[in-house]
Amino acid sequence: MNVMVTGGCGFIGSHLTDKLIEMGHSVCVVDNLSTGDIKNLNSKAHFYRMDIRDEKIRTVFEKEQPETVFHLAAQINVRKSEEDPFLDIDVNIKGSVNVIKNFLTVEKRKKFIFASTGGVMYGDIDIFPTPETIEPFPLCPYGISKLTVEKYMVYFSAFYNLKFVALRYGNVYGPRQNAYAEAGVIAIFSTSILEGKTPMIFGDGEQTRDFVYIEDVIKANITMLESPVTGIFNVGTGKETSVNQIFEYIRKVSGKDVKKVHTDPRKGEIKRSCLCPDKIAQATGWKAKVSIEEGIKKTFTWFKENARSV
Repeated sequence: MNVMVTGGCGFIGSHLTDKLIEMGHSVCVVDNLSTGDIKNLNSKAHFYRMDIRDEKIRTVFEKEQPETVFHLAAQINVRKSEEDPFLDIDVNIKGSVNVIKNFLTVEKRKKFIFASTGGVMYGDIDIFPTPETIEPFPLCPYGISKLTVEKYMVYFSAFYNLKFVALRYGNVYGPRQNAYAEAGVIAIFSTSILEGKTPMIFGDGEQTRDFVYIEDVIKANITMLESPVTGIFNVGTGKETSVNQIFEYIRKVSGKDVKKVHTDPRKGEIKRSCLCPDKIAQATGWKAKVSIEEGIKKTFTWFKENARSV
């Protein structure tokens, strides 16, 4: 089918584009390259260097007629969202609504698949692993913007028959992740060690996250493309891993004697995050398969082999 991937030059988007093309789909990529890398672009994709806020995106929809849209383009930096919440509103909310509105003009549209967040969606709670039935209470503008788009999709579903899926990702990691982005602690630690630097751990390092490998995340997206199910789903492992544990795993696979250095904790950072994946498993059979140890080994190996281009 004809498929659009917004943010298709980014970390998750480029892996998804590769898989879709491998499966024989016709893929168009919309990316303004603000954080995405043109080196990640699959040569078989139809590329449009464009911002999702641009009114001219309607010409892309008119030409490509995408039956399914994977919407991954976003301002993803939590710290930046706190410094400039208006940018988040502009890109993540207005931009997303612009994409949805144009998708509604496609005659043979099937499904809108949205990259939401699970890591910051539920806020500071005490139920782990956290199911989708817990009321979202994001404590940062980034999370608020993602929740707002989910609400818009519900609205467009009710009044315009939009079939949608929101995938609330845990902490996604793997090859091609931007080591200089705020969210990629595994990429950051791996790159620091390879550059001979000492990774900095914020606070005591006991904060936990649900780390889910890119390969599993792509399978979740493809599952939703092929499944008739709609709705909101967590995409995680259901397992907590602390930042200290991540450091030890990476140090072990690197073979280097790197000392642990702690610095001041980040203001407003939640202590624990872990997503219950039962709903998506029951609806589609999807489960995360790659263990954190295996995923880190694959990720570190990639960063080591691509150190010059990172």
